[in-house]
Amino acid sequence: MQQENSITTIFFDLDHTLWDFEKNSEQTFDKIFKEERLPLVLEEFISVYSPINHECWRLYRNNSIGHEELRNLRLVRTFEALNFDYSQAQLDAVNEKYITYLSTFTELFEGTFSLLDALSRRYELHIITNGFESVQHHKIKNSGLAPYFKEVITAERAGYKKPSPHIFNYALAQTGKKPKECLMIGDSLEADVQGALAVGMQAIHFNSHHEPPHDQCPIVYSLSELESLMNDVP
Repeated sequence: MQQENSITTIFFDLDHTLWDFEKNSEQTFDKIFKEERLPLVLEEFISVYSPINHECWRLYRNNSIGHEELRNLRLVRTFEALNFDYSQAQLDAVNEKYITYLSTFTELFEGTFSLLDALSRRYELHIITNGFESVQHHKIKNSGLAPYFKEVITAERAGYKKPSPHIFNYALAQTGKKPKECLMIGDSLEADVQGALAVGMQAIHFNSHHEPPHDQCPIVYSLSELESLMNDVP
């Protein structure tokens, strides 16, 4: 990183960075499948659903699909890939319960509280997320993250999704910060790293789902590694 000693403010992504989306999503589907008595093998479903969900979120942040289409498409594609003969009623039930239940699960990446305890003593902390407003706030509250963050900037609130420069500029305006004093930490090279760098922020890539290596910013693979890296910042 350049100009490390100028950092006063850190923006975190939420899903796949602090809040363990994969674990919480798996627990959510496990609960739903049992309630709906769906004859699906959880592990097989997750192995198919996870990459499809990532792709659907990519389409969503690039404005190729909308909010409701995202929610439906990821399930439809997964069911079809598994040759699961579903009804519209089943699809609607799974969708509705998934949104209702997901934020009630609270798995965080190992080391989250240790990291935030350390950083909150030195920096002002905020969230920038492409997740939906009400769902993200429930996740943050239920998992005990709320006391650490002053602002939670969602794409829904800002009117733009990462990596658009508009959501980062909105976050800067809301917090009264200049880009050079801000650091973005997130799991997506495209959405978090490239989006932040484009407006003059610094960035660290928490590579939680093993995107290809790059030289655009420091890369870490665990929050303990991130905490060690931040401890070396003057």
